[in-house]
Amino acid sequence: MPIDAAQALAAEPRSGEIGWTAKDVQLYHLGIGAGANPDKDSPATDPDELRYTLETRLHVLPSFATVAGGGKPGVTGGLSMPGVDVDLARVLHGGQSLTLHRPLPVAGTATATGRIAAVYDKGKAAVLVMRTEVADADGPLWTNDAQIFVRGEGGWGGDRGPSARLDPPTGDPDRTVDRPVRADQALLYRLSGDYNPLHADPEFAKLAGFDKPILHGLCTYGITLKAVVDTLFGGDVTRVRGYSTRFAGVVFPGETLRVRMWREEGRVRVTVGAVERGDAPVLADTIVQHS
Repeated sequence: MPIDAAQALAAEPRSGEIGWTAKDVQLYHLGIGAGANPDKDSPATDPDELRYTLETRLHVLPSFATVAGGGKPGVTGGLSMPGVDVDLARVLHGGQSLTLHRPLPVAGTATATGRIAAVYDKGKAAVLVMRTEVADADGPLWTNDAQIFVRGEGGWGGDRGPSARLDPPTGDPDRTVDRPVRADQALLYRLSGDYNPLHADPEFAKLAGFDKPILHGLCTYGITLKAVVDTLFGGDVTRVRGYSTRFAGVVFPGETLRVRMWREEGRVRVTVGAVERGDAPVLADTIVQHS
């Protein structure tokens, strides 16, 4: 069996130093659509967008944690851990969760420690939970969990793990906003560290079964969190305590994302669909925990 769950779970964590600057934060924010003016008739940038783009006002959207330091150790690092030997063509990024221990600094250096936190047997697939814990001199900053599906690697009789599916939100959403995705959004977002040609090269995308390159799932993840923060939190990024989602479908650059939000005690439930494809699901089981 290419995945040896016991060996993978027992493997020593891998640690490395990461760093980021204000420029990295600004580039990430631009990569998820910051600075765009929803009022097409106005030539001026929305002043509220300057908190994402102007160094003198800069704050950090928590989803930046997924790319800080180039996203290391990341999914590729986890797939090279002892006990894991898989075909990358069978790998799907199924979900992402982020826990914030305190607000992210605009610039910093930290130690990122990555390990495989869980291995689940889903029958036709295995699921690896790749955990990255990041801390600086002042203590823990964030914990990232990436849920990675490896098709064809289940069926060994292991723990199925918890279900990621939630009951859908009930009633009408409290807020609904549309967020256009620029035609060149993936080309800009990839400069934050994810250079997978699936998101840029049409020929590679066709080999993967798509008519054209698709947007990074973590770009949609960032666009969605920004929509929630701007719409419900008055732009206050420090209110975010945690953020989790399941990647339910692809987005093509140039499409429009429809973000629906339901307020609950201490959290916001969110769904995201692609408007031009009949509201096809993009993100599901999405929760933003907040203070």
